[in-house]
Amino acid sequence: MKQRLLTPGPTPVPEETLLDLARPVFYHRSAEFRQVLAEVLADLQYVFCTKNPVLPLTSSGTGALEAAIVNCLPPGSKAICLIAGRFGERWRSLCKAFGIEAVSVTVPWGQSVQPEQLSRALADHPDALAVCTTLSETSTGAAHDIAAFGKITVSSRALLLVDAISGLCAMECRTDDWHIDVCVTGSQKALMLPPGLAFLSVSDKAWKAIDGNPGPRTFYFDLKKARAKLETPDTPYTPAHTLVRALRVSLKRIRAEGIENLWARQARTAAAARAGFQALGLEVFAKQPADGLTVVKMPPGIDSTELLTKLEKKYGMKLANGQDEIKGKVIRLAHMGYIDQFDMLTGIAGVELVLKEMGHPVEAGKGVAAAQRELARDM
Repeated sequence: MKQRLLTPGPTPVPEETLLDLARPVFYHRSAEFRQVLAEVLADLQYVFCTKNPVLPLTSSGTGALEAAIVNCLPPGSKAICLIAGRFGERWRSLCKAFGIEAVSVTVPWGQSVQPEQLSRALADHPDALAVCTTLSETSTGAAHDIAAFGKITVSSRALLLVDAISGLCAMECRTDDWHIDVCVTGSQKALMLPPGLAFLSVSDKAWKAIDGNPGPRTFYFDLKKARAKLETPDTPYTPAHTLVRALRVSLKRIRAEGIENLWARQARTAAAARAGFQALGLEVFAKQPADGLTVVKMPPGIDSTELLTKLEKKYGMKLANGQDEIKGKVIRLAHMGYIDQFDMLTGIAGVELVLKEMGHPVEAGKGVAAAQRELARDM
């Protein structure tokens, strides 16, 4: 049986990128690697839509989130955390771990924090040194209006720190134009690579904060060390250099399509996924949905854990369950990176079959047809 990975991380990797990973390991302190790294970082600036330096870290995306917090914010300072799900909560947990007061602006799972809520929080806490948020809240499929957040924070002392781990390359994200001070992503989502690398774009405003931080409580994640090595370019510690080399292949794929064309394609696929699931009577969980994944509620009497187990065992499709308080209540279908519109249609077809098997009234092909009609709308 063919296995299909349709989760919002890790995601499938293109064949040409996998083939690059099969090449012999080479030495990381070499002119060859420095050339590869320079090319990759330049392409990442294109992907991030930034002229600022992009720093590579050998870690998961969470490592880069930690680096953002510990380098930008001294102990005892204050940050506003915009929380719409598990990954908004991760910002708060990181703040608490490093002695930073976290002011929580929380909305129910499935909703998005609104710009006016951020404005009120900044008015109430003008001493906040950062606003921490997510572009795409992977646990719920909700999107945030980062452009609006940037207009609010740009004239304040607060830095805008954005977790774009499941959003970058899956939906519009204009780091410089939106006044994002630290934008973070990971390799295993829309960048079409296995887990193991994370990247941060850092603005001048953020560098001033970092340089003014008397001594970040970190060794490995010291961004000033990473910045100093960029001049070579190199990394302060051993990088996952074979992943960096393979990323060059995936980034060329992105550049060949064009970032704005990619955003438009992802938006069409996301709209089609929502239409397909809604035709099956499934409600989209997010009120303001992101384009990299679609999260839908299960109908009464259907447990998502059981449905996903059947889907994987019988049809080889791996979708994601809900997390924490919504586990067993939703399913999460990714459509980012190397997951294209036909993979999305296959995922909806599989869900149709299992729903019917579990007793939910489903008209065969109705979900797929609705998704196809949406895809054909712009043809």
